[in-house]
Amino acid sequence: MGAGWGVQRMSLLPQECILSGIMSVNGKKVLHMDRNPYYGGESSSITPLEELYKRFQLLEGPPEAMGRGRDWNVDLIPKFLMANGQLVKMLLYTEVTRYLDFKVVEGSFVYKGGKIYKVPSTETEALASNLMGMFEKRRFRKFLVFVANFDENDPKTFEGVDPQSTSMREVYRKFDLGQDVIDFTGHALALYRTDDYLDQPCLETINRIKLYSESLARYGKSPYLYPLYGLGELPQGFARLSAIYGGTYMLNKPVDDIIMENGKVVGVKSEGEVARCKQLICDPSYIPDRVRKAGQVIRIICILSHPIKNTNDANSCQIIIPQNQVNRKSDIYVCMISYAHNVAAQGKYIAIASTTVETSEPEKEVEPALELLEPIDQKFVAISDLYEPIDDGSESQVFCSRSYDATTHFETTCNDIKDIYKRMAGSAFDFENMKRKQNDVFGEADQ
Repeated sequence: MGAGWGVQRMSLLPQECILSGIMSVNGKKVLHMDRNPYYGGESSSITPLEELYKRFQLLEGPPEAMGRGRDWNVDLIPKFLMANGQLVKMLLYTEVTRYLDFKVVEGSFVYKGGKIYKVPSTETEALASNLMGMFEKRRFRKFLVFVANFDENDPKTFEGVDPQSTSMREVYRKFDLGQDVIDFTGHALALYRTDDYLDQPCLETINRIKLYSESLARYGKSPYLYPLYGLGELPQGFARLSAIYGGTYMLNKPVDDIIMENGKVVGVKSEGEVARCKQLICDPSYIPDRVRKAGQVIRIICILSHPIKNTNDANSCQIIIPQNQVNRKSDIYVCMISYAHNVAAQGKYIAIASTTVETSEPEKEVEPALELLEPIDQKFVAISDLYEPIDDGSESQVFCSRSYDATTHFETTCNDIKDIYKRMAGSAFDFENMKRKQNDVFGEADQ
């Protein structure tokens, strides 16, 4: 293990797996070590079901009604992919899609006044929605047309809005949208977790709503995708990509020490040997002295024998409960998948409720979500600390990812990946450049 490595990954989360794939494609020499015997760490898929019961100290194990244990692949931190979002672009451009099969999530819903409604995101859906009265529908439709036509490079589409200085609150006021409509637009379409965005320039929000609409337009039922057999397939796909480009993987490899010289990382010690490196990427659990706690997330995995009520019997869906609807600062999320994704036994459903912890009684905080899921066959409760790096890694060359937040989509994770890439490479992540590098390699192979 004495060889020198350009970049070393110590991994728990898919951020590290994805970056190892991307850096390998970029010609870096990559060694990827993981103390676990599997890829993806705390965001892995647990199988068989008996293993999940053990992990949550439920010693009696699953009852027979749960079916065969090996038919289950339960994601500890499930997240959906936006069909037109950043992670799908990374998958397409790195051709990791060759190792994965995806299925469209069947519905996207929002909570209002104790009930759930389909999220309207097109003009037609807006006019048919029960979420709004007739006059509100017309105003919302006008707003959607404005967003669809908006082009930040064409001032003729601005309609008096300055994308860099007009706040989103002012844009909502311009279209005379009511509080309920603002709630589902900001939280179920633009996918914000809090209302902080209202007083920020509107361009980011407009682009987020466009992303939702464009993702929805690709497949029709919802803007979300989910891999068959669960998210554990994702880090494995990027691991294969890294291997194609000469990356080396070591699972079950404990990390005893990170070796620094003059404030810079020079290697990693494991089982008495040192692997030397110039840069290191890892998750917070490997460097507790270089991260700070930034809050907590509660996630409750619920096994059901039925689809969620009022979702048209969808075998997969997302429900967002905007914080205003339940007097909170941050949203509550529900994401549900099922046997249709090869993650549960026939006729079984897995729903996960999650939110950012705000009180000393986290379980009570997700009650509005759990009420939507009744009756629940079995619950598994996890409360995780959220960590973020205390510096940008430019001096030490140790780059740390952030813990997974409560959202049920990958966009915030992709922002973290692009942020780490920029700090490591000194330039922004360029999707087009990535594509060209791929074509060079696979193009030659085809000749």
